[in-house]
Amino acid sequence: RQQRWKSSVSTRAKMPPCDFVPEKYQSYPYERMQKIREQNISPSLRMYYKKPLLLHQGHMQWLFDYEGQRYLDLFAGIVTVSVGHCHPKVTMATQKQLARLWHTTNIYMHPSIQEYAEKLTSLLPDPLKVVYLTNSGSEANDLAMFMARLYTRNFDIICFRGAYHGGSPYTLGLTSVGLYKHGVANGFGCSTTMLPDIFRGPWGGSRCRDSPVQTVRKCSCSEGLCHANDQYIEQFKDTLNTSVPKTIAGFIAEPIQGVNGAVQYPRSFLKEAYQLVRERGGVCISDEVQTGFGRTGSHFWGFQTHGVVPDIVTLAKGIGNGFPMAAVVTTKEIASSLAQNLHFNTFGGSPLACVVGAAVLDAIEEDGLQKNSEDVGTYMLLELAKLRDKFEIVGDVRGKGLMIGVEMVTDKDSRHPLPAEEISQIWEDCREMGVLIGRGGLYSQTFRIKPPMCITKKDVDFAVEVFRTALERHMERAA
Repeated sequence: RQQRWKSSVSTRAKMPPCDFVPEKYQSYPYERMQKIREQNISPSLRMYYKKPLLLHQGHMQWLFDYEGQRYLDLFAGIVTVSVGHCHPKVTMATQKQLARLWHTTNIYMHPSIQEYAEKLTSLLPDPLKVVYLTNSGSEANDLAMFMARLYTRNFDIICFRGAYHGGSPYTLGLTSVGLYKHGVANGFGCSTTMLPDIFRGPWGGSRCRDSPVQTVRKCSCSEGLCHANDQYIEQFKDTLNTSVPKTIAGFIAEPIQGVNGAVQYPRSFLKEAYQLVRERGGVCISDEVQTGFGRTGSHFWGFQTHGVVPDIVTLAKGIGNGFPMAAVVTTKEIASSLAQNLHFNTFGGSPLACVVGAAVLDAIEEDGLQKNSEDVGTYMLLELAKLRDKFEIVGDVRGKGLMIGVEMVTDKDSRHPLPAEEISQIWEDCREMGVLIGRGGLYSQTFRIKPPMCITKKDVDFAVEVFRTALERHMERAA
């Protein structure tokens, strides 16, 4: 029998039913787990929550802890569980392949790498038809940088401030979030440019972004003209004219920034930026690690929402629903620049990974998850916008599909980030009531909502009611 939810916070929210019953937890007691964590696991791997969760089992949008308590997972293992925890189709395909063949490496052919390459590239527009498989997003972005430099014979790469493109020594030059920076040399040949952030940046207003919910800032745009976009493009040109040579290797951007809290740019910014980069001999890289695979709802890939076709696309996270795999997809010409010498990845494109990847693509299609992302995501954005209108501390609600950010402020006029300890309390209260959400932004001021794409409107009603209760509790504490 499933244990009833124990919460010290009273709420009107009723957790939707779930007929899945988790197995009995049979590993070490919580205290022993904590001790091992302290002694044997790197302290750089920080954990969420004052009393870290000890999770034991997952089923679709639900997670169960060691005591059998159930949580609605709105962060999906940092935007990674795309089709649902232990999705039966993906699980079954993986189990079958586990008994058949795990690993041969790419020196031989095995059926699944060809099958998967064909299946994946059929979902991308021409000329993006050549794939190189890796194990993680950092690795994919590393390789994309390397390819851009080899192909163009230039070195400098431009990225946005607030971007996150990985934590490896090479990609740390592109990752432009202070918390991830270490005091060692990194980023040679990487130049940051101003982030065209419609909410927090100097320009932007209520008509600028591609989202069902616009910012409450007043807009100076008129029909067919985006004042904010023009200003941010001038800043981009300024970077091109001052910080890099006449010819560059490329420009990388996430279609919607992930770690920085679902930050969106003016609608036509990427289109114009891509053109400027190509005029300088550079290639354009779209980091789809968080936005890919139907998460934005209206399109399968984030770059399509901007009306552009990049030269290189990097994929990870949701590609394998939690299995460690990633990919770089590019053109024949760019891919051939890597073939002049040896470049090899032992585990990339293993029989197991390719079977998982193919099963994930099937599940997205068969379960209608892109459409679900659009319908449920839009519903959630509009429901959260009602809370923004009601609470002064909810500064901005934004995003597209199931890629959502809720930015917390001291007040809407100043847009100052709400202090971390206040945000933490709201966040802890949500967990206490059974809802897990992420954190992001330069000041950790934005709640990141990027659930498995199988969640329902009933789940949204529950989550929004929990969030409302947490906000009301915060107002009572402040009073």
